[in-house]
Amino acid sequence: MATTYGGSCHCGSVSFTATTDNRKVIVCNCSICRKKGARHLRVTPAEFTLLSGEDSLSKYQFGSKTASHYFCRRCGIAPFTKPRSAPNMININIQCLDTPALEDCNFEIVHFDGQNWEQALAALNQALSPDALSGNR
Repeated sequence: MATTYGGSCHCGSVSFTATTDNRKVIVCNCSICRKKGARHLRVTPAEFTLLSGEDSLSKYQFGSKTASHYFCRRCGIAPFTKPRSAPNMININIQCLDTPALEDCNFEIVHFDGQNWEQALAALNQALSPDALSGNR
């Protein structure tokens, strides 16, 4: 059953909603995710709506410049990314969720060894596959 999540940056300039039945949250230990403390709920662009703050967003890229890390220019909070592992998707930082309250969400944690990105990508994709999401392995 799909849940609608609402979220924002700290100052509220950037706000969004996402409606998804995905409950798997990626915890990555790559250099940027570890330092940001981000935990990623992956959604399709059709499931994501940026409600406000497009003009407040800045984009940061590094390395291969495949991933796009978005953050609020006013408060510095990073509410979502377009990940290198799936650049056609959006990873919402669940630390930015306002509704439902984060402690009321029943997320399953999927660990991704982003420090060994190339070797770990296949395992991440397997853990996030539609069969894995539906429990059919």
